[in-house]
Amino acid sequence: MSSPLDPFLPIFDAREHFEVRVQAPAALTFATAAAFDLQSLWPIRAIFRLRELLLRSRNPRPPSLGILTELPAFGWGQLALEPDHLFVAGAFCQPWLADVHFTPLDAQTFPLFREPGYVKIAWTLEVDPVTEHTCVLRTETRAAATDSQTQVRFKAYWRWARLGILPIRWFLLPAIRRAAEARTRRASMY
Repeated sequence: MSSPLDPFLPIFDAREHFEVRVQAPAALTFATAAAFDLQSLWPIRAIFRLRELLLRSRNPRPPSLGILTELPAFGWGQLALEPDHLFVAGAFCQPWLADVHFTPLDAQTFPLFREPGYVKIAWTLEVDPVTEHTCVLRTETRAAATDSQTQVRFKAYWRWARLGILPIRWFLLPAIRRAAEARTRRASMY
């Protein structure tokens, strides 16, 4: 099965993919996901805080404005957008740093970026209709180091960091599903 990330990061060092079925229309689900406040979920706030403490970060996360609204402020570039269906973000960084800084890349620059010492990360927010009132919400994340030394460092980092990254997705997608399904129920009452 092809991925929207294939044109941007066909070869990668790490990949995570999650999906949930949602009993709500695709467009409503995408809008719900785009506006969702990550920090509204206490487990996600706790994971972010734990990372800050473990790595001694001096830059706490600012208040959330919704997933897609806050991305540019965190340094993510837009690689692709298909309204009500797909958003692809990309950046490069050194994720093992306490105060990680994401630098945005656009669709043309992302595949070509090879500056040593960095990791390129791309991720999706996707919604595919199954029926008029049902869809699949998914996210895929891929990461690739730009050189072999960085690859070794990234893989060491990823072994422990994924223990926080995976639960974020485990909490996030079901929460978006619940919110989209609640919006659908409210809309059907009127």
